[in-house]
Amino acid sequence: MDAAGAKKAVDWLAAVAPDPDACREEWERNPLGVVLLPAGRRWDVLIVEGELGYPTLDVLTRVIDRTGPVLSDFGDSRMGFFVPPGTASRWLGTGVRAAGAGTWIVTPYPGRATGGVRWIVPPDGTGTLTDPALLELALHEAVALRAAP
Repeated sequence: MDAAGAKKAVDWLAAVAPDPDACREEWERNPLGVVLLPAGRRWDVLIVEGELGYPTLDVLTRVIDRTGPVLSDFGDSRMGFFVPPGTASRWLGTGVRAAGAGTWIVTPYPGRATGGVRWIVPPDGTGTLTDPALLELALHEAVALRAAP
């Protein structure tokens, strides 16, 4: 990600913070390079186990040109797919944690390496999100592929 792309991504993410300027400053000061951002404003996050998340992302990238942002946590144990706001309150899938309004997400600075949470697919700053219907289909396909002999 180049500097201009990282700035657009930072601006897009920081816009959901109660104080976007303070958010940017915290990213600069925090030695871990992360901030907490509220879900439910511009995006929700659907969180799956990493062993299901990677195959799901593989399926998605075969179907669409660009997914929404995707986070991975410490040790790749979980992955979070950024989806449109409101998705969390409507999601019925088993084994998927939904983070929407009233929840906060640990978010690394786009384009920088951190010691834990990292972007698998960084935000592009345009607001691209993963379509929840496509994500659901990709999750089903990933489960089926894992179950196949």
